[in-house]
Amino acid sequence: MNLTDDQKQTVAGWLAEGLKLSEIQSRLESAFGLRLTYLEVRMLMADLSLMPKDIPPPQPPHAASHSPLAPPDRPPAPLGPAPDGRKPQAGPAAEDWADEADEAAPAGGLSGNVVVSMDQLARPGALVSGKVTFSDGQSAQWYLDQMGRLGLIPAQQGYRPSPADLQEFQMALDVELRRMGM
Repeated sequence: MNLTDDQKQTVAGWLAEGLKLSEIQSRLESAFGLRLTYLEVRMLMADLSLMPKDIPPPQPPHAASHSPLAPPDRPPAPLGPAPDGRKPQAGPAAEDWADEADEAAPAGGLSGNVVVSMDQLARPGALVSGKVTFSDGQSAQWYLDQMGRLGLIPAQQGYRPSPADLQEFQMALDVELRRMGM
């Protein structure tokens, strides 16, 4: 398709405004009477050597004030007894959360001894896969299949990681998957 230089500049201006390709497709029809498919608009952008602007991902709220185990809608639990030795009077919600955190947290807190890595090329039948090394030095391969099921294949047959290691592995895997945009 042949656009005049003015039309090319207009299309480049629309792209600079941050319009999506579907919006440019609509404007091409309304402004110039060009009825193009979405693929034709993409090819036009390539012909003109134009790239759509990437919309920056939304920044997560600053979570420095929350414990990594604390739900965002509840305040963090008080840390230890008050200076005079009495139990802090923070209300029932904080006390309930403190009990839940004690049950959910592994002994000694999250140690950071579980190491997760991702494969460049996923295992056959898996969306993503990788390796994990647990705190006791044992390793395993992991995979996430098309149904969203997580699987572990330990290097030593019959090995079962501790519940604390499994929890830490799942949290580290969640971070890696989010980093990949999954």
